[in-house]
Amino acid sequence: MLVVVSYDVSTKTNTGKKRLRKVAETCLDYGVRVQNSVFECNVDPAQWEELKNELLKIYKKEEDSLRFYYLGANWQRRLEHFGKASNFNLEDLLII
Repeated sequence: MLVVVSYDVSTKTNTGKKRLRKVAETCLDYGVRVQNSVFECNVDPAQWEELKNELLKIYKKEEDSLRFYYLGANWQRRLEHFGKASNFNLEDLLII
């Protein structure tokens, strides 16, 4: 299933900057960055629960925002992209 993760992490403090990096690094473990604070994660339900739980442990609810968009297994019909094309296919094998 495809889940789009977007976030806004406060970077007013050094701890906020560390949280921002940690959120991005965690998202990179499960998906690809499509914009500065937006990741597309093609995950199975167990991976999604791991990712979501990790992100919820990192963020600070008083200062930060996390948004999850569930596009499901048939996400290709629900996604339109215009502009600079990305050089990856979410369904290709990704080796990290």
